[in-house]
Amino acid sequence: MRFLERERATLEKLLPGLDDALRAVPLITLESPGTPGIRLFREAGGAGLLVPASSQGRGATALEALRVQRALGSRSPSLAVATTMHHFSMATLVGLGSGGDGLEWMLIEGVATGDLLMASGFAEGRRGSGILSPSMSARVTAEGVRISGVKRPCSLARSMDLLTASVTVPRQDGPGEELAVALIPAESEGLTVSDFWSSSFLAGAESDQVTLDEVLVPEELLVRTASPSGQRMDAVQTAGFVWFELLMTGSYLGAASGLVERVLLNDRVPEHERVGLLIELEGAMAAAEGIARRVDAEGPDEATLADSLYVRYCAQDAIARVVPRAVELSGGLNFMASDDVGRLAASAGGLSLHPPARPRMTGPLAAHLAGDPLTIA
Repeated sequence: MRFLERERATLEKLLPGLDDALRAVPLITLESPGTPGIRLFREAGGAGLLVPASSQGRGATALEALRVQRALGSRSPSLAVATTMHHFSMATLVGLGSGGDGLEWMLIEGVATGDLLMASGFAEGRRGSGILSPSMSARVTAEGVRISGVKRPCSLARSMDLLTASVTVPRQDGPGEELAVALIPAESEGLTVSDFWSSSFLAGAESDQVTLDEVLVPEELLVRTASPSGQRMDAVQTAGFVWFELLMTGSYLGAASGLVERVLLNDRVPEHERVGLLIELEGAMAAAEGIARRVDAEGPDEATLADSLYVRYCAQDAIARVVPRAVELSGGLNFMASDDVGRLAASAGGLSLHPPARPRMTGPLAAHLAGDPLTIA
């Protein structure tokens, strides 16, 4: 089996035509602001990748989704990273829908059938906060809930149809408050997008600033969790983090794979060098696939979350070893003749920048190994 053949076959099965469409566009175009990659992803039905087939989605398993993200990352790291955030929001909604009253599934099906893209306004980037910890302030009015706050960086900021955000609202069945997930249409009055991401790498992910100023969200676009304010939604939070770590790992392994693929196609590079790069990446991918298979077989739990972090950090180390060697083996003339090598190399190192950072997780993981519940720092 050729390198990346399995991943690209999975991409073709679930999102037909997307790989060919991306391959036809120069990497520098896919990785620049205004990239056509997000449009191509939408047109291929990518918004519904994790939506069950019973709700008009593609019904991808965790293993299939992981392979799709690696395939996308090999063509466009920006697209893989940006769409991971959409899938992160979708996985959270699907998790909430499993115990809901049906409204959640109507919204989920609407995203799939309408090819709608969701940006994440969850608190996944805030230290000490779970994904459902309120990241925006909410004020209840007769017309609905008015939400204010800022999310930066926010991938898909300029192509999103909806922004997901967690808020605290009064309970409908009695006194007190509960958490809710708001789905905020991108065209809402009071929602603005401004520049934030100034780096040239991953510029196609549209990771800019989204600001909400008293944005009105009607009741029908609130997914209530029935969880009191300040109480963690352990099952949904755990599932969300597992999906985040799994798909982000696949995305950056894809970026490194896109670089290594160029080396593997060069017959002038010694066989032992080419095989050495392959061993590193395929070993990391096999570990990630092990996590995906557990999610598919048993569902994500705390042990799976811990292991997904181990695998993610292992993948970071593999990428850190592979990328410099692949650049060196690419040769100076290839590096100088095209931006592709440098762009892929810079993008592949981005996995270490996503939360939770390894230094902050050293204590929590050590405590977890000693028998304590896992916490995300």
